[in-house]
Amino acid sequence: MPMLTALADIADRRARWIIAGALLSAVAAVLFGASTPSRLQSSDNDFQNSSSESFRTLQLLSKRTNVLPGPSLVVVAPPREVAHALATLRGDRTVARAQRVAVSRDRRLVLVGAWFRTHGPALAPSVSQLARRLPGLVGGATLANEQVGKQTERDLLHAEALAFPLLLLLTLWVFRGLVAALLPVAAGLLALVGTLALLRLVNDVRPLSVFALNLVSGAAIGLAIDYSLLLVTRYREELARHGPGRAALRATLTTAGRTIAFSAATVAAAFGSVLVFPLPYLRSMAIGGMVVAPLAGLVALVLLPACFALLGERVNALAPRRWQRAAERAARPDERGSWYRFAHWVMRRAPWVAAASATLLVVLGLPFLSVRFVGVDASVLPASSSARQVDDVLRTRFAPGLDAQLHVVVSGPAPSIPRFAGVAAVGRPERLGPRLWAVDVVPRSGAMTESTKEVVRRLRALPGVAVSGRTAWYLDTAATLRARLPLALALLGVTTFVLLFVVTGSLVLPLKALVMNVLGLSAAFGILVLVFQDGRLESLLDYRSQGALELTQPVLLFAIAFGLATDYGVFLFSRIREAHDAGLPNREAVALGLERTGRVITAAALLFCVAVGAFASSGILIVKELGIGIAVAVAIDATLVRALLVPSLMALLGDWNWWAPRPLRRFRR
Repeated sequence: MPMLTALADIADRRARWIIAGALLSAVAAVLFGASTPSRLQSSDNDFQNSSSESFRTLQLLSKRTNVLPGPSLVVVAPPREVAHALATLRGDRTVARAQRVAVSRDRRLVLVGAWFRTHGPALAPSVSQLARRLPGLVGGATLANEQVGKQTERDLLHAEALAFPLLLLLTLWVFRGLVAALLPVAAGLLALVGTLALLRLVNDVRPLSVFALNLVSGAAIGLAIDYSLLLVTRYREELARHGPGRAALRATLTTAGRTIAFSAATVAAAFGSVLVFPLPYLRSMAIGGMVVAPLAGLVALVLLPACFALLGERVNALAPRRWQRAAERAARPDERGSWYRFAHWVMRRAPWVAAASATLLVVLGLPFLSVRFVGVDASVLPASSSARQVDDVLRTRFAPGLDAQLHVVVSGPAPSIPRFAGVAAVGRPERLGPRLWAVDVVPRSGAMTESTKEVVRRLRALPGVAVSGRTAWYLDTAATLRARLPLALALLGVTTFVLLFVVTGSLVLPLKALVMNVLGLSAAFGILVLVFQDGRLESLLDYRSQGALELTQPVLLFAIAFGLATDYGVFLFSRIREAHDAGLPNREAVALGLERTGRVITAAALLFCVAVGAFASSGILIVKELGIGIAVAVAIDATLVRALLVPSLMALLGDWNWWAPRPLRRFRR
């Protein structure tokens, strides 16, 4: 690729200028992006489709009444403190009204609700201040959103402090030298600060959800380190072959650099497939990923070659003599290496290994058949947050249904909502305009239960009735995801297939990669159900199961993990293709490709798992689910899929691995 050759030449001539520019860019990114975590916001709207019935009904009610439907702030306090709570709420200019809502079953607690104005002073500066002046426990959607933002910021700092020392130790183990180990970590840091700066830039144009912060930051670190790992490994090979200088740089960038370019495009395309879902949360994740994947590739392709040019053979410096000898052996092709021997062992038993690996992946994926879903609420927060504590108290000490109130708009004459099964109470109709009425309905069970879902469906079956509320939102979001999922899968499959065809020149390998990715992801989903839905490892991971997975998680996890699995597939298939093009027969090409990438892919997967898996320590349940889900998917792909399924299936298919019609081969060239 002429562009990569030119990049190698520029790095060779202008190494000091490039490194100085990278340092200045890092300083500017830190100054500009430091405030990004506090600028990203959390909102109930993050998980709603703005064209859905529930959202439009909510907007109509807000516009006609100038009051946000449902109490946005709630206080749980003993009866003696209720008067103080009401007086404090009614004295705040953002509160439209405040009143007693309910009494606990044991009569020891009173629930007080506050309805906020839709116009007038901004809520954000005043909610936390108002909460501090109130007696008892304070919660509700508005405060929960604010606490999510603050918790996300704390989680990011904690995850970075946890991840970077581990990443440095692991890269030191991989490269057996301090200088080589510092290069990927430096690239990861630069990618992180660059990501924060870019997220702020994007957020100023199009507001992003705060939930995107942790995942996108972790992906930036992980991808930059993975790409740097690939470049450093290849440069050491070329250094052993050509010695320091422009030839080694050119060879590195036209091989590993080309792989990185395709890999970054693959990951960005995977994130981009999520854009078809009209939910701000998912679109924020998609935009963040589409920004961060090319950025990570750019950091690796620009910064690392300049460092190579400046360091030369000193890239192996600051290592004990024993480590230096091991690094030199790793840099020279060795057909007697452990991965080479392992590949031949697998290929001699190809039918059995392929069948056993595929069966294990299917068995691991079986728990996903019993998956249940739930929406986002205060229960995703840590137990230390007041919004979560209020949510727990409402579920355990008050009558069911208080957290599931439905806001109904009726077009026509004065409405009469029937109290059918599942309805605990029907409020007095409030006139919104000519032949337009608002009625609140309280179900007998909690939000998003099957009983409350049935109430929503029966209400919507009535003529002229539109329904909003948490359960209505859940049903609308689920319908949106089902409707857009085929398009997202088609985009993901087609883009992945095309990119893998360009890399491999085969129609068989991309198809096989798609099947293997699906098998690996099904296993990851099954493990996610066992851990988070069934409540296993609650003590170890410090969470409380919701008895279900958050509704959007499988969609997001599928796209991200699918892209990352393809990413490692590009690493492996590129080296196998390179060996095959050099004239080696199929099995030898597979064995040599696995020998040259087996350790790299394993190390890259381990480093990425640390970078993203650090968010398993997050206090927000859906961030914890996503971090662990991605880490599990990557681990499965790097072990069962890349080490066992790929070589066994390539041995079974033989020369058919490289089949493509002649016109397509010409097109690829």
